[in-house]
Amino acid sequence: MTIRVLVVDDQMMVREGFSVLLNAQPDIEVVGEAVDGREALSQVASLRPDVVLMDIRMPVLNGLEATREIVAADADAKVLVLTTFDLDEYVYQALRAGASGFLLKDASARQLAEGVRVVAAGEALLAPSVTKRLISEFSKLAEPQLPGRAAADEQDELTEREREVLILIAQGLSNAEISDRLVVAESTVKTHVSRILVKLGLRDRTQAAVYAYETRLVVPS
Repeated sequence: MTIRVLVVDDQMMVREGFSVLLNAQPDIEVVGEAVDGREALSQVASLRPDVVLMDIRMPVLNGLEATREIVAADADAKVLVLTTFDLDEYVYQALRAGASGFLLKDASARQLAEGVRVVAAGEALLAPSVTKRLISEFSKLAEPQLPGRAAADEQDELTEREREVLILIAQGLSNAEISDRLVVAESTVKTHVSRILVKLGLRDRTQAAVYAYETRLVVPS
């Protein structure tokens, strides 16, 4: 099954470069390009891509606002944020807004293609070591939610094993890595993840990781 991608960036060379790299993959097709967030909204509505590669800093409507509107219109939308390694100040907000993950702009062709495949398959966090650093860094800067009664009540709904899995998600581990760490089948991990999302009312693994940091279930080091 071909993964349909929309590339959103205000720089033509970036759009064309990503399009060439992705179209070279047998299972990926770039179905459209957009120069800003406003055009991205229109393209998403008409093209219904599987994955949106979204730059953050753009004119007219930035990637953060565009991501928020895309996800609000379609809870199943998958937005992959494009950023640089300097911990773009908007990336953490984009993850909170519903982005499925992020990708560094200097990623190799292999990393770009694999990133698109991972997000299309529903795995939210990419490059765990970098993702952990980014979420940790920005959870320090964001207004933290104190672990009050509401958060405590929500977490009381989780089993001890589900709490373990949530902590490992926040640390950037994939399902396979969590499976190895806890010595359980990967299918069991997937079941735990699904139950965590339902119990906490979260849309994906990314929001689960953000939730764990903001409620101080995991404290940034």
